[in-house]
Amino acid sequence: MTKERIVVALGGNAILSTDASAKAQQAAVMKTCESLVEFVKNDKDLIITHGNGPQVGNLLLQQAAADSKKNPALPLDTCGAMTEGSIGYWFQNSMQETLLKNKINKQVVTLITQTIVDKDDPAFESPTKPIGPFYEEKEVSEVEKAHPDWTIVEDSGRGYRRVVPSPKPIKINEYPVIETVSQAGIIPIVAGGGGIPVVQEGDRLIGKEAVIDKDFSASKIAQLVDADQLIILTSVSGVYYNFGKPDQEEIFDVTADEIQKHIDNDEFAKGSMRPKLEAAVAFVRSTGKSAVIGALDDVKAIIAGDKGTVIHK
Repeated sequence: MTKERIVVALGGNAILSTDASAKAQQAAVMKTCESLVEFVKNDKDLIITHGNGPQVGNLLLQQAAADSKKNPALPLDTCGAMTEGSIGYWFQNSMQETLLKNKINKQVVTLITQTIVDKDDPAFESPTKPIGPFYEEKEVSEVEKAHPDWTIVEDSGRGYRRVVPSPKPIKINEYPVIETVSQAGIIPIVAGGGGIPVVQEGDRLIGKEAVIDKDFSASKIAQLVDADQLIILTSVSGVYYNFGKPDQEEIFDVTADEIQKHIDNDEFAKGSMRPKLEAAVAFVRSTGKSAVIGALDDVKAIIAGDKGTVIHK
């Protein structure tokens, strides 16, 4: 009998809290892997994707601070690749260690993934993807003075952040490799930060200065590898109507068509829940299978069907 194949998309809380040190992030990744191993213990083939917004933003600040003729700063696409590798390395080691602790004989591998986008995507003219640290309102003018080419916006009531272009993924270049690795019973860690954004020109793939939303890439991968379910894990227990208001209502079971009406009415924050819902709806409509949005801490209950918002046809 073929195992269920699950694509899991991890939010920033899976890696970074308030401490940006490597030690703290590795500790957060280990805790995340202790939750993810529940999928393997329940006999599911797992494909892991993750974000990199805070990490790539911080790396860009480090690059800018050290920029010189002898040591020029690296571009955003290359910084994306660097964080895809570094975060993948943390996950690969932590997941392997967690599997061994649970006496599970399974290999884990990180695949540096390139995500093909349209060079004419309007997102290149309208940056929306938050990256890097949060700034207080009183800091914004100084940040803009230091970086006049940046676009700074308010991010979902949490502070101010730099935003960069976020084109939609057209194709995941390495998806046949991802599928082959998964079929071999190996856990692949893929499309970190949505994958490296590239445009195709003939036989060449050319990196672009952008960050792809990891949930859209996860959805595209789940479609391409014929996954049985897309699970988007975040810091909240599920999807809420009127989130943060006195009449907020948690949604446990909803059709893609019904949730799309609420998306169209602009009821969800563009920097947080909206892309997750759009990615989930795209997967459901393309495959006829279900997607789940829920909390990383609720993995056991999500597997049991007791927690999370299930979106279905």
